[in-house]
Amino acid sequence: MSDTFSQIHIQVVFAVKYRQSLISSVWEERLYQYITGTIQKSGQKLLAIGGVQDHIHFLIGMRPTCCLSDLVRDIKKSSTELINSNKLAKHHFQWQAGFGAFCYEKTSIDRIVNYIWNQKEHHKNQSFKEEYRLLLRENEVEFKEEYLFDWISDHKITLSTIPPGV
Repeated sequence: MSDTFSQIHIQVVFAVKYRQSLISSVWEERLYQYITGTIQKSGQKLLAIGGVQDHIHFLIGMRPTCCLSDLVRDIKKSSTELINSNKLAKHHFQWQAGFGAFCYEKTSIDRIVNYIWNQKEHHKNQSFKEEYRLLLRENEVEFKEEYLFDWISDHKITLSTIPPGV
């Protein structure tokens, strides 16, 4: 074969460190536009992006030459710099380590796009913790509870216990 042909659709999910509710509706669109630009500059195609105060989802059409871990690292690093350098969040902003990535066939794309665009409505009825576990189970991803995201409730961390500048 003289060329590479692929159809790879990946949903990526990651959270604010300790799942703090720091993403404000005042600037979330700016964040999504910035992440969109980062994805496009990397040569990937953004199909949907959305989230709530403590986490985001995005769906991309991914080229086979893309290293997903590098892309997510670049998105997290550059968006953290955007948020902190512009003082968009009331407290120091940081993404949590790790992410979820789930692959979908073409026939599921419309459903996943709608799911991502309707995150605010979806989370009126389901917590992120419940949603994330369900995504892992539905996609048959083996996991150990102790290695999932750090949950603020697990650490008894509140904004008042986080040192200034962190």
